[in-house]
This record gives sequence, C-alpha cells and structure tokens, in this order.
Amino acid sequence: MDIVVITTIIASLFLVIGLAEPVAIRLRLPFSVVLALIGVIIATGAGFLLRTELTDAFNQQAAAILTFPIRSNVFLYLFLPTLIFQAVIEMNLRRMADDWVPILVLAVVAVLVATFFVGTALSWTGGVPVAAAFLIGAIVSTTDPSAVVAIFRSLAAPRRLARIIEGESLLNDAAAIALFSLFMGLVMDGVPDPTVGRALMQLPVLMLGGAIVGWLAARLAVAVIAMVAEHELAVISISIALPYLAFIAAEQSGFASGVIAVVVSAMTLNFLGPGRMSPEIWANLRQIWSTLAHWAGALIFILAALLIPRLLGDAGLYDLALIVVVILAAFLARAVILWGVLPVLSLLRLSPPVQRPYRVAILWGGLRGAVTLALALAVTESFRVPPDIKRQVGILATGFTLFTLFVQGTTLRRVISRLGLSKLSPLDTALSNQVIAVALQQVREDLAQTAETYRLTRETVRSEAKRFGRRLDEAVSKAEESEAILDRDRVTLGLIALAGYERELVLKAFHEREISARNFETVLAEADRVMEGARSGGRVGYARAARRILQPGLRLRLALMLHNRLGLSRRLEQLTADRFEVLVSLRQIITGLHGFIDRRIRRIHGRRVSDLLHDMLARRLEEVEQALEGMRLQFPDFAEDIERRMIRRTALRLEEREYDAFFEEGLIGDELYLSLNQAIDSRRSNSESRPHLDMAIQKLELVRRLPAFAGLDDRTLRPLSRALVTRYVAQGQVILSKDAPERAVYFISSGAVEGETAGVRFRLGRGEMFGQIQLLMRNPLRTELRAIAPSTLLKLDEARFRRLLARSPALRQVVRDSAIKRGVDPDRLETGG
Repeated sequence: MDIVVITTIIASLFLVIGLAEPVAIRLRLPFSVVLALIGVIIATGAGFLLRTELTDAFNQQAAAILTFPIRSNVFLYLFLPTLIFQAVIEMNLRRMADDWVPILVLAVVAVLVATFFVGTALSWTGGVPVAAAFLIGAIVSTTDPSAVVAIFRSLAAPRRLARIIEGESLLNDAAAIALFSLFMGLVMDGVPDPTVGRALMQLPVLMLGGAIVGWLAARLAVAVIAMVAEHELAVISISIALPYLAFIAAEQSGFASGVIAVVVSAMTLNFLGPGRMSPEIWANLRQIWSTLAHWAGALIFILAALLIPRLLGDAGLYDLALIVVVILAAFLARAVILWGVLPVLSLLRLSPPVQRPYRVAILWGGLRGAVTLALALAVTESFRVPPDIKRQVGILATGFTLFTLFVQGTTLRRVISRLGLSKLSPLDTALSNQVIAVALQQVREDLAQTAETYRLTRETVRSEAKRFGRRLDEAVSKAEESEAILDRDRVTLGLIALAGYERELVLKAFHEREISARNFETVLAEADRVMEGARSGGRVGYARAARRILQPGLRLRLALMLHNRLGLSRRLEQLTADRFEVLVSLRQIITGLHGFIDRRIRRIHGRRVSDLLHDMLARRLEEVEQALEGMRLQFPDFAEDIERRMIRRTALRLEEREYDAFFEEGLIGDELYLSLNQAIDSRRSNSESRPHLDMAIQKLELVRRLPAFAGLDDRTLRPLSRALVTRYVAQGQVILSKDAPERAVYFISSGAVEGETAGVRFRLGRGEMFGQIQLLMRNPLRTELRAIAPSTLLKLDEARFRRLLARSPALRQVVRDSAIKRGVDPDRLETGG
C-alpha cells in the first residue's frame, strides 16, 4: 500500500480520536464503546461502498480501508506494551502492595475460572473441540476495567475497591495471554501429544521467566537513566525503549511471558525511577506516557473494530447460539468470583467488603475489548490452526466482545443509576448544602472587594447583590435544614477533607522539592491511607491508619532480621535513613494542616468538630515527634546532617523562586535567568546526595551516652561497642519470655519496655538495662519483657558482661540500683564486686 495512503488513513484516525472523546462525554457512553462503534461504522461503510453499484467514486478509498495492514502483531508488540506500561507507571504501587493478595488472587483465579467455565460450556455443546473451547475461554477471560473504574471514581466509590479492580484487570491481561499462548499450542497442527495438564504446568514458568526478564531490563534502564539523569529527553527516550525491548526479549526467549516482563519492568521503574531523576522530569515522563497510552488505546479499539465485519462475515444462527453460551458462561464465572471468592477474602480481611450494588456494577461492567479482538485475530492469522477452529474463534470472540461493548457498555450508566449508586447519600447531601453556603458567603465578601476595587456603578452592584443575596439565602436555608447531622458524621467528613488537603500538601511539597523523589510515594501513600481509614472507620480508622507509618513494615522487618541474625546492615541503614526523611516530611505536612481546619472546616462543621480535629492532629504530631526523637537519640550525627540538607534545599528553592519572580517582572533577561538556574541546579545536585548512615559509628556514640558505661575510657568503649549487638524491636514484640534460655543483658538506647515478675508490672526507659538480674541471681525470677514502643536495644552476652562488671564500679552501682528499683535485694546478686 502506498505510503501516502497509509499516512492519510492514520492522520484521519487521529482526527476521529480527537472528535470521539467529546462525543462520548456528550452521549454519556464509555470512550471505548464510541471508538468501537466508529470503527464498525467505517468498516461497514467501506464494505458497502466497495460492493455497491450506485457509485465507483470511493472504491479506492474503501479498498484502502478494508485492506489496511492490520495484524495481530501490531496490537501485541506495538500497542499492548504501551497500554500496560503506562497503567503501571501511573499506579501508586505502595498502595497496590497493601492489596496484593486480593489483586493476585482475583487476577489469577478469575482468569482460570472464566477459562474453565467457558471452555467447559462450549465443549459440552459438542460443536467445539475441547482445546479450541478452552482457547476461546482464555481469549474472553481478560476484562477491560476502564469503564467501570471511571464510573466508580465519578461516584466516589471506595478507592480501595477501584484499585483492586484495576490491579486485577492489569494482571489478568498477563495471565490470560499466558494461557492463550499455552492453549494456542494445543490447537496447532504438528504439536506432539498436547495435553491441558502439561500446558498448565508451563504457566508458572512463563510468569516467573517474564518477571526475571522485566526486572533485569528495568534495572539496566535505571542504571543508564542515572548516568543521564539531567537530560530530560534522554531519560524519556530510554523509558520508551524499555517496555518494547523487555517484551521482545521475553517473547523471543521462549520461556517468558512478554506481558509479565512489561508489568515488572514498569513496576521496577515506578519504584526506582523517582529517586534517579528530578520531580519535573518524572512528571513529564508520566505525562508523555499518558498521551502515548491514550493514542494507543484509541487506535487499538478503532483498528480492531475495523476487523469486526470481516470476522463475523459468515456467522449463522448456530454461531449466535454459541455466542449466547459464551455470554452465559462468562457471566456465571464472574458471579462466582464476586459472590464466592470476594466474600471469603473479605472475611479474611484481605479485601474490603463489597456491597451488593457494587458487585452488580462490576459484573455488568466487565467489558471485553481490544485485547480479546487482538488475540482472536492472532488465531485467524495462524496458518497452523485448522480453518474450522479459526472460524469458530473469530466469530465467538468477536460476537462476545460486541455484546459487552454495545449492550453492557451502552447500558452501564443506566444500571449504575438503577442500583442507586449515582445518588448522594443523605450525609453527602447535607454536607453539600453546607459547603455551598460557606462558599457563597466567601464569594459575597470577595465580590464586595472586587466591586470596590474596580469602582463599579452603585446601581449595577446593588442589583447584582440582591440577585446573589437571594441565592445565598436559599443556600443558608438548606444548610440550616441539615443541622441534624451527628457530630460523629461531621468528624468523619472533616477527617476526609483533612486527608484530602494533606494529599495536596504532599504534592505541593514534592513539586517544590521539599520532599525527595525517593520518598515522595511513601508520604503520598500515607495521605491516601488516612483518607481511606477515615472513610471506612471514622476517627478510629483515621487514627489506626495514621499510626501505621510509625510501625515497621515488611521491608524493615526483613532488614531487621538480616541485621540481628546475620549482621548485614546495609539494607537497614538505607531504610532507616528513608524513615527519618519520611518522618521529617510528615511532621512538616501535619503542622500545615491546622490552618486548613481554621480556614475551612470550622466554617462548615463548627467549633466543636474543629477543636476535636485539632486535638487529633496534635496527638498524631506528638507520635511523629516521639519517633523522630528516638531516631535522633540513636543517630545524632546523621539526624543533624539530614536536617542541614533540608535547610539547604529549602534555601535553594526560595532562591529559585526569587529568580523566577525577577524574570517574570522583566528585571533579568533570558540569558542571565538561564545562567542563574543552571547554578541552582548544580548546587541542588550536590545537596541531593544523602549522607551515609554508618551504624557502627553511631553505636559508639550511643554507648558513650548510656549511664551504665559512665567513666569508661574510649580504649574500653571501642571494643565494647563492637561486642554490643544492636537489636530493633517493634511495639508489642516479646523480647524475653519467662522460659527463655537466653542469658544476656540488654541496654535500652531508645523506646520503652514493660516487664512482669511475680504478677508485678514495671516499666523501663531509655538508658536503663534489663536481663542482668536474671543473669546474676542464684535463683533467677521468671520474668517476661515486651516492647511498649518501637525500641532500639544493645545486647551484650553474659561472658563480656561479667568481665565488664568486674572492672567497672559504675556498672556495679547501676546494677544494684536497678535491683532496688525492682524490689530485689541487691545482696542476692553475684556482681563480683
């Protein structure tokens, strides 16, 4: 085909894409449905013009459209990596990680269940071979969540629910394509003795292989990006090459899934990328990928829809009956997931409870789209697949896709409305009335100031003031009618608004470089967690979610285990440094929330609610301060270096803001402005490097500060600090049990410990020791000790402790004092003094 014709068709398709979005919004239909409809109309119209005898004027253009080189490889190698990569890049993976169990279970189980149900139903009809039936099941098992997720977001549905659906759909694409590859081998001629069981055994290998290929490709790309991090176009170009090279490498290897490789490569870049480039470059990279995915998604729907008349060209009544079988089996499989698997996950607290209206919406919103059509096209193009199977796959997959798009897609909003999901709850309605009243009061004040500034005529101002006053009186009247909102509900609404503003502050701080790119996603995820906690659990949910960041996560617990048991400290040093930065940023964000309460929430919900929110913020800030103080005590030099770096970054940001103002006011020219910004970037690059946290050096400083080691010189302290083993324990963790055989002494560097001996409870804090009484008594007491706060302990084995005790009068005195404090006769201790 001539290049001019191809270019004209592609340019025309972009014109169609540009017009389709406003049409979809106006018709209140999913964008994908409008694109598919346009594609079908174009293909049908071209076929009519080519066959009609009314005119031959458009035969050349119609033939060009119908013979346009659309191959399945175009979808799989060009468009699919773009869509998957962009979807993962845009995700908050730290929030996704909170729900990885339901996402993974739903993705894998949903694909397997749909494949089994559809394959079994078609094989029972007797008209479709077993292998082909399961191949069709794999093709139609993948879902496109864009329509239902977009509607859920517009309805303010639970974010966690939308996130699980989106993550499930992303991974079920990968699982469905992997299954498709396996069953495709079963229907090809020349495959020796194919079996379903053997094919399914290959699925884990494909997924693991794809994960390895994707991770290696992304790590290599990130290393290259780090070398050219200051060059935006170079960074973006490398990111564009990454998914395609990962996909091709995985597919050509023969043991890896290309889709899984793209998913893992995008996840790796999402985790590591922000720490290797500036916030501006990262934001621009995501924006470009968003544009590419929009084009790819639109083109894949239109081009796939152009094939629909061709794939359904010779469909008969029996084929229509089989399409109905596929529809019923797919709906039944989805219902099993929604009413069978999801409730079990909810009972296990692995998934949020999903109310019946949302389940129905998810069931009806399970649209199929371009991926299904692309896989069906791949079957019809293969010369090794028997012709009858090609025909059946093409007709059944295409017919089912058309049903989901043109029946489910066009009625989805109507179903949502009938389910009552589009209506505001009484609480939201009452809040809406109050927000409008407060906003209009502020508008009236601003309008009065504007009229005075511009010296408008009194008649005009008076008439407009009366008109606006009537609207304000009506809004105030409605707000007064909703005064029956319970304070409990007002607190919940206030916390949701507070968490939303916290998210805005996090984004603002990131763009102004007050939060490092390395820890931006962590702080943003914290704001999302407290918002979801407030929505689901009110005050208790908000407080629980706010405390979560103060608890050691899985990564930190693994790092602690490596440090405590194997002496490997590098990972713990990195995570500890990140934690300090996150806490400092979080303290700054929380401090800025008090003003929002006074400016906004008090005017909507009143003084009682706002005072309660101030108290909750104060407690939250106090907990963060306690955690920070504990880390300062553990790592004083590192804490000072981090705070100095934050001051320098703030100074650079303020300096940059001044240069921007001078440039906008015309006081400096382009050349000088560019030179000043380059100098800022150079100094900022130097300030971005984080000081190294050496736990060995920090431990020596900790030992010097402990009262038990007062009077010891450095010649004694240095080997002692090396002998002491640092142990980090989480709140609630048991340190010593009553039957523990361990004989060692612990010194509390930070945190607090609670113990119980003979029914008597006692608490120990920073600088105190425990374990020495059990070790030194002839008849040791049975004592259990647990941490009541995140604590850092220094552990010394019995032999070294006894040697140190023998030559340190200060330590012997500390041991005797601690025994007296615990109600133990110090003469019963074998202190060796």
